[in-house]
Amino acid sequence: MLIELSIRNLAVIEHVHLHFKNGFHVLTGETGAGKSIIIDALSLVVGGRGTSELVRHGSEKAEIEALFELAADHPVWGILERLGIEGDSSEPLLIRRDVTAQGKSSSRINGQLVNMTMLREIGSMLVNIHGQHEHQSLLDTDEHLHLLDMYGDADISPIKQAYASVYEQYTKLQRELHALESASQQSLQMLDLYRFQIEEISSAKLKEGEDASLSEEKRKLANAEKLFQNVSDAYDQLNGAGRSLDTTRKAASKLRDIASYDSAVLGPLVEQIEAAFYQLEDAAYQLRNYRETIEFNPARLDQIESRLDVINTLRRKYGESIGDMLAYLAKIEREVGTIENKDDILQKLQGNARKLLAELSRHAAELSDRRRLVAVQLAAAIESELRDLHMERTKFEVGIAYAEDARSELELGGMKVRFGKDGADQAEFLMAPNPGEPLRGLGKIASGGELSRIMLALKSIFARVDRIPVLVFDEVDTGVSGRAAQAIAEKLSRLSRSCQVFSITHLPQVACMADVHFYIHKEVEGGRTFTRVADLEAGRRAQELARMLGGVEVTETTLHHAQEMLAMAAGQKQKL
Repeated sequence: MLIELSIRNLAVIEHVHLHFKNGFHVLTGETGAGKSIIIDALSLVVGGRGTSELVRHGSEKAEIEALFELAADHPVWGILERLGIEGDSSEPLLIRRDVTAQGKSSSRINGQLVNMTMLREIGSMLVNIHGQHEHQSLLDTDEHLHLLDMYGDADISPIKQAYASVYEQYTKLQRELHALESASQQSLQMLDLYRFQIEEISSAKLKEGEDASLSEEKRKLANAEKLFQNVSDAYDQLNGAGRSLDTTRKAASKLRDIASYDSAVLGPLVEQIEAAFYQLEDAAYQLRNYRETIEFNPARLDQIESRLDVINTLRRKYGESIGDMLAYLAKIEREVGTIENKDDILQKLQGNARKLLAELSRHAAELSDRRRLVAVQLAAAIESELRDLHMERTKFEVGIAYAEDARSELELGGMKVRFGKDGADQAEFLMAPNPGEPLRGLGKIASGGELSRIMLALKSIFARVDRIPVLVFDEVDTGVSGRAAQAIAEKLSRLSRSCQVFSITHLPQVACMADVHFYIHKEVEGGRTFTRVADLEAGRRAQELARMLGGVEVTETTLHHAQEMLAMAAGQKQKL
């Protein structure tokens, strides 16, 4: 659950710090008082879009912090671990979001910086915000299939994953076929060029690293005379008469004769000079041996230069390194093989495509059958929820049909079908509000109030399976009144027994059923507007309900009515 929310410099809110409890929370107040700003703050915390317009005028940035208390087995802990974010299920989860006056945003989870993708992934498991625009999403039939699959996830997901795997293979194969067919003419035109290039590269018999070793050998041959002369001079300096080796040997001998007179000083010096003598002697032998390997070979130098000219010519055409040239050779050899064996390859790909299509059709049919079973269960669950919302005569059905496409070459059940990433089905929520009327799409017959109740029914159903701890409803009671409003209030109260529920409302029937009641109002101080949030206790709740019932003036009648509503709500909650 959400236990604390701190808001600084967001719109007309300077600073608000709210504490929450389990159960059903309502936010009420005059139109324009800033109720939706609280929802905006929650939206920002879970990854909603932040803009500079949200920052309070004159402030550098808006700051929102939310503290959540979650069960040890909640999926969020596993996601945090996967993302490398520290989290301890025995402690609350802290999310912070800052939005600057320049529109830049930063987010932290438990003090660690996270990007928006990570924040949204975590936020989607914590808070579900239902705004008024979501009524319209119910009219989007593409959304209906998604909702159906969510409801039947345990039964549908394994089949859907199997279908998705084959669909990915099939679409990849189709792309290969299309590329092979569409590129055939151009490839034929390139065939002669490819063959020339293969011959040119292959005839050079290139070897990886060959150019580097040839360049090194060229340097030695081109400078053989200088190498020989300098190495010889160095050897003579070391080993000739009166040179370094003889001088060092004599110095060691002289010191060895007198070392016993002052062994502490002269002993180590003798050892040091003798060690130097042996090192110089070894170096002289190595110089002598190296001098014997120096080759004077103008013919070999010409061969190397000719070979490097060939390599450099190929480099200008086919790649910076011999590795690049050999990779290009392998690529065009494959291209030539594909072109020359196009018909065989095409036939093989088409055969594989037919096999995959048969498998895809089988999975699609199985997925469709499973969806039809789940559709019956979802329709029954929605009708049950609608009965609680005083829509007991409403007939609801989830229509499942194949998505037909006259241009498709794919068939299922004797008809041309459009296969998509989610299968071959299209779903539509159908409703008949009154007995004797035919089932029709929601967009054709559902009123605003009916859409509100259908959406609440769906939220009530999905709250049992998605484990999202916080549900937020922004005026879900739009377009309803009387008994329907009371039914929505009871449904929200019942829903709050399984998760924490927040609702902005203008209806006293809804507000009186709340466990916690926040009153949002504006004050003007020093020429500036401030939004205040008050946690109403029993007496002040009655005053607010009376205002909602009667308008600006609170009379004894409206106040008495409000007190009666609170008493009746308390009794109703006991029954629930």
